Amino acid sequence: MQHVNQGSYTAVNWNNIEDALDKATWEKLTQQFWLDTRVPISNDLRVWRGELDDTERRVYNLVFAGLTTLDTLQSQDGMASLRADAVNQKEEAVLNNIQFMESVHAKSYSSIFETLNNKSEIDETFEWADHDEFLQYKANRINDIYQNGTPLQKKVASVFLETFLFYSGFYTPLYYLGHNKMVNAAEIIKLILRDESVHGTYIGYKFQIGFKKLPEEEQEELKSWMYDLLFDLYSNEEQFTHEIYDQIGWTDDVLSFLRYNANKALMNLGQEPMFPDSADDVNPVVMNGISTSTSNHDFFSAVGNGYLLGEAESMEDSDYDF
Repeated sequence: MQHVNQGSYTAVNWNNIEDALDKATWEKLTQQFWLDTRVPISNDLRVWRGELDDTERRVYNLVFAGLTTLDTLQSQDGMASLRADAVNQKEEAVLNNIQFMESVHAKSYSSIFETLNNKSEIDETFEWADHDEFLQYKANRINDIYQNGTPLQKKVASVFLETFLFYSGFYTPLYYLGHNKMVNAAEIIKLILRDESVHGTYIGYKFQIGFKKLPEEEQEELKSWMYDLLFDLYSNEEQFTHEIYDQIGWTDDVLSFLRYNANKALMNLGQEPMFPDSADDVNPVVMNGISTSTSNHDFFSAVGNGYLLGEAESMEDSDYDF
């Protein structure tokens, strides 16, 4: 995107809005601003040490390591790639905001690791993440599109990552939240979910604008590419899910959750669902945890994320009616 015009540098003018959704999304994201340091993760130590067994703790660590890898990809490469295709300065500003919050998400997982584990356990978990076949496959598959894809392909990759691939990791903290365990770490996940709801919907909306401008033949070609990509990612995700969850018997439930969210990603892109799964097929305890309202309060400091975040909530369909 060019800012220079006839020797002058163009100042961003938020009083001249080319797309009303840019301004609405900026306001939503800034209302939702949060930091992991204000959530008392240490309050989960009693459950971590006294109620979870070794296998459960290992699964918990592995899914958070996977989430860290993918959020690192988004913050370091994903949003920079999308920003190169921004059609106006306000869109670029929104993507800057999203990039920063992806960094906050990645750091939040480290705060959880640091609170719950010792250094050797953390190092072992990150070593696994850096070399796991299935985790690395999806990260590199998405990043290849960020580096070499068209502007619309990059938007598809971003939505698939944020609205689909994250959810094999989100399942675990949401499951424990539904059983009133590890509730503070789950509060961070709910804050991240609320961000990702906005990110996926916004980038999906930008995709739809560009998609509708394509000739019908190019639309069909892109749709075919999109569904092939999703099938490839899901096939890899099946193997990743077996690797993580077979040891605690949750695999089938997690796969239903993944298929449901794959359909949600397609919906963000204005496309038809790929899988038969609906919300009714997902573990209701986990579905209940997707609710993005905040619940935690640290009454000793009078600071909880509910207090800090005010009334900000995730994007609803009506937010996109202009």
